[in-house]
Amino acid sequence: MTELNLKIKKELERLIPSNFSKAKTKAVYDRVEKEFEEMKIEPGESVGLVSAESIGEPGTQMTLNTFHFAGVAEMNVTVGLPRIIEILDARKVPSTPMMEIYLKKPYSEGKDIKKIAMQLKETKLDELIEEIIINIIDLSINISFNTEKMELIGITQAKMIKMLEKSCKTAFSIEKRDDGILMKSKNKDESLNILYKTKEKIKGLVVCGVPGIEQVLPVKRNDEFVIMTSGTNLKKVMDFEFVDNTRTISNDIHEVHAVLGTEAARQTIINEVFKVIENQGLNVDIRHIMLVADLMVISGEVKGVTRSGVISNKASVLARASFETPIKHIIDAALTGETDVLASVVENVMLNQPVPVGTGLPGLVTKFKF
Repeated sequence: MTELNLKIKKELERLIPSNFSKAKTKAVYDRVEKEFEEMKIEPGESVGLVSAESIGEPGTQMTLNTFHFAGVAEMNVTVGLPRIIEILDARKVPSTPMMEIYLKKPYSEGKDIKKIAMQLKETKLDELIEEIIINIIDLSINISFNTEKMELIGITQAKMIKMLEKSCKTAFSIEKRDDGILMKSKNKDESLNILYKTKEKIKGLVVCGVPGIEQVLPVKRNDEFVIMTSGTNLKKVMDFEFVDNTRTISNDIHEVHAVLGTEAARQTIINEVFKVIENQGLNVDIRHIMLVADLMVISGEVKGVTRSGVISNKASVLARASFETPIKHIIDAALTGETDVLASVVENVMLNQPVPVGTGLPGLVTKFKF
């Protein structure tokens, strides 16, 4: 019987209760070994064809649930077929980018969870303003703040004044008031239009938090707290001391590739596709998804299953032409004198010839002496 690999052994060690007898433990190992042996594919199996059929068939039947809600309306997540298409096309920006931020202890147990979540959230000045008034007579802007919100995110009035001075440069003089800040125009001939533009500009200033993180939602999973976010910024989030970098994930494949590399991007593709298929109640073996993920990242970059992605790398003219824009591919091949050796599946199907698949194993060539 085949020796189990290290990963399965470790998983069994973790799952088998410590009070199991040696006989029971051996019985479990024997059963797993038997199952493992039966689940192995035959040498030379056409795994690409099997994977294509295994993903394509349930994908066709997949219900078109575009959104579901995770706690609040702002945290909607694209699921179903739209999400599968998004992943396999390797789109640069997902329609609903999100992160799952895991925390180190004691924060994962709930300590200052609300405060931490607010530190991560991109907070604009507009969210801290209670009232903003333009005084036309003396060309000034009077801003009063919500002090409770300022305390929650740890922003002082002095820090706010510095930010406003940096933003408005020398156009306004800024004074601290008991109820807020007064911004006076230094130019007495300033137009009212400029005042309105300045008002809108300062409302959009990012006061604190991580750029791109629009919403945060602390949720409890089993015995720990996890912060779900709408919007992603993996690199900046990992700079925080309380964040567990080893488990924090983003659903943006290109961002993961840029920050953590090709292997992490491959794993993200596998996880995201498997999550969607599982949510739809479909049963697709994860190894089929792994094969597609391998194909998408084999060049060291993330490429979608599109005519400009992995299809463009195919050696066969007819295989490229069968996917999209056939006339363009055939004309280009004719102009360059390209040859198609008909070595794969698609081109032989097009020409009504037997498909060169089967064992996929090398043959032995020898000379016989008579």
